[in-house]
Amino acid sequence: MRDDDTFGNTSGSPSFGDVLASRRALLRGSAAAGAVALAGLPFAGCATFPRTSAANATPATPGFAPIPVSSADTVVVPEGYEVQVVHAWGDPISDGPSFRSDATNSADDQRRQVGMHHDGIHFFPMIEGTTLSSTHGLLVVNHEYTDDGLLHPDGMRTWSASKVAKSQAAHGVSITEVRYAAGRWNVVRPSTWARRVTASTPIDIGGPAARDPAMRTQADAAGRIVLGTINNCAHGVTPWNTFLTCEENFNGYFVNPTGGVAGLQDPDQKLRIVSGQSRYGITKSGFGYRWHEFDERFDASRHPNEPNRFGWVVEIDPWNPSSTPIKRTALGRFKHEGATCALATDGRVVVYMGDDERFEYVYKFVSRHRYRPGEREGNRDLLDAGTLFVARFDADGTGRWLPLVQGQGPLSGSNGFHNQADVLIRARQSADALGATPMDRPEWIAVSPLDRTVYCAMTNNSHRGAKDRPGPDAANPRAGNAFGHIVRWREAGDDPGSDAPFRWEMYAQCGNPALAGAAERGNVNGDAYGSPDGLWIDPRGLLWIQTDVSTSAMNKGVYAGLGNNQMLAADVRSGETRRFLVGPVGCEITGVATTPDMSTMFVCVQHPGETPSERSDPARPTAVSSWPGGASDGRPRSATIAIRRRDGGVIGT
Repeated sequence: MRDDDTFGNTSGSPSFGDVLASRRALLRGSAAAGAVALAGLPFAGCATFPRTSAANATPATPGFAPIPVSSADTVVVPEGYEVQVVHAWGDPISDGPSFRSDATNSADDQRRQVGMHHDGIHFFPMIEGTTLSSTHGLLVVNHEYTDDGLLHPDGMRTWSASKVAKSQAAHGVSITEVRYAAGRWNVVRPSTWARRVTASTPIDIGGPAARDPAMRTQADAAGRIVLGTINNCAHGVTPWNTFLTCEENFNGYFVNPTGGVAGLQDPDQKLRIVSGQSRYGITKSGFGYRWHEFDERFDASRHPNEPNRFGWVVEIDPWNPSSTPIKRTALGRFKHEGATCALATDGRVVVYMGDDERFEYVYKFVSRHRYRPGEREGNRDLLDAGTLFVARFDADGTGRWLPLVQGQGPLSGSNGFHNQADVLIRARQSADALGATPMDRPEWIAVSPLDRTVYCAMTNNSHRGAKDRPGPDAANPRAGNAFGHIVRWREAGDDPGSDAPFRWEMYAQCGNPALAGAAERGNVNGDAYGSPDGLWIDPRGLLWIQTDVSTSAMNKGVYAGLGNNQMLAADVRSGETRRFLVGPVGCEITGVATTPDMSTMFVCVQHPGETPSERSDPARPTAVSSWPGGASDGRPRSATIAIRRRDGGVIGT
C-alpha cells in the first residue's frame, strides 16, 4: 500500500505511558474452537468462518526449509516449489486486447484488461458435482493505485482527459475465470464471468449514510449512486461468498486548492466541511494524480460532498456479472485496509477492519441480523444494519469495544453528531470522541479458524513519540517504530460478536536481530522481518505474514541486509517465523489465497520496480525492475502468481 504521510489525527486521544516491559503471558481461554466449512451455497468459497468448538485442534507449524533474504529481481521460493504468473497488469480479462509494451493502449482497452497494482485477492472455487474445485474458479483481485510513469507512453509530461480516464480504468477490481490444466493455471478466455469494476463504474450506496444530505452531489441529488471505487487495498470475503474491497487512501485523489468551499456562505458549515476534509487528509495538492483537472468531482472545494462518498467497504458479487457493487456505509468511513469476516456464536456477521494511517484505529462491525446459510438473497443486505465499534487497548492487557452509536456518550447532537449517518461518515471524529487507542498503522487482520484468536498487523510509525505526536503506550510500545509489530487478542467467551472486554497481548515486535539496539532488534523468533502488512491464517492455523517496507527504506538504514519484501509463515504457539517467499526489486508482497485443497497458493506482487517517488521515469521504465516479462516486456507489471509444490502437496508443509 502507499504510505500516506499526512497526519490527520490531532484529536489528542488518550494513550498510555506505561511501555510494555515484557511480553504478556499467553492469553487464557478455552483450548480450541473450530472452523465451519461453508455449505449449501450456490457457489461455496474456501474461506473458513470461526464459529463453533473443535476439540484437540492444534495449529500447524511451518514444514519447509526457510529461504535466505534476496535482492534479486525475481520471485524466490523454497526448494521443491515452483512459481507461475497467472495474470499481470494489462492482460485481457476475457476477449479484450493484449498488453502493449509501449503503453499505447487506450482507456477503453484498459477497461477490458487486468488493472494495475494488484493487492487483495481471493479464489472462489466452482462446484464440480458435490466438490469444491481446486482447479477451476474465479480469481478476484483489487487494484490499489497507478504509476502514471508506466501507464502512459510519456508518463505525466503531458496531461489530458484520456489519461485521466485510463488511470481511472486501471483502478478497481478484476474478476477472471481461471483453470488449472497440463501443469499450469490459465485465464479462461472468453468468459461470461469476467468483469472489471473501475473508478468510473456506477456503485450503489447502502446502509445508514444512503440518501444523507452529506452524500448528495450535483450529479447525484438522491445520494444513492457514486461513480467508482478507488485505492482498493486488502479485502474480505463474506460467508455468502461475495468479495469485500476496501477503499484506503482515497484522500490523495482529491484536492482542495482554495482550502475553502465554493459558494458556501455559512462560516460554521464551511468550517465543519473543511476541518472534516483535513481530518481525512485532503490537501491542496493531493497525491499528484491530477484527476481534478479533467474530472471536476475530485475538486473538493467545488464538490465538497464527493469525498464523503469514498472511504468505504464495497461489496461485489463475483457470481453475478450484471450486479451493481454496493458501498456498505454501516461499516464506517475511514482508510480501510481489510474487512475480515467471522461469525459470532449466535450467527451474526462480524467484520474486523483497520484504518491504515499513523495514530488511527482498529474497528469491528457486528451485524444486527444473523447469517442464514444457503440463503444468498436473504443475506444480501446483512452488512447494512448493525453496530460499528472502535477498540481501546488498555495498559493492563484488557480492551474495550466502544460503540459508534449516535446519541450514546459524546456522540450527541450537541457535539455535532446529528444522526447515525453523521457518525459513520465522520467515523474518525467519532472514534476520537470516544477515546479509542491511536495505533501504529493498523492494517490486515486475521482470525484463527482454530481458536478464534485475532491478529492485527501494525506496519510501523516513525512519528510515534515525535514532537506533538502521541508517545509510546502499551499497545504501541516503541518510539520511532520503524519495524512495526503484531497485536493479538481473544474476545470474551471466544465470541467475535461479543462487546464485553477482551484480552490482548503483543504477539511480535518485528526487527532486525543484527542491530545493536533492543528496540530495533525486536523479539522475532526465527527469520527477521519488518513492516508487517498482509496477514492470513490458513485452515490449519499457520499464520502467513507479508511485508511492505517502503521503497525509500528498503535495504537502507535499519533495513540494510533484509532484502526485498517477503512472505513468512509463523507457528502461532512458539512465534517462530520462516521465510517462504521473497519478491522482485521494489515490490510489495500482498494478498494471499489458496485453493480448497491448498495445493495452489495465489499471491500478488505489487509495483515491482517502484521508485521512492512512486512514479517511474517513462523514458527508463525498466531502470529498477523488468519483472515479470523481462526487458522485452517494456515495463515492470504488477501480477498475480500461483505457487505450487512440484509434488502437488499442501503448501507450507
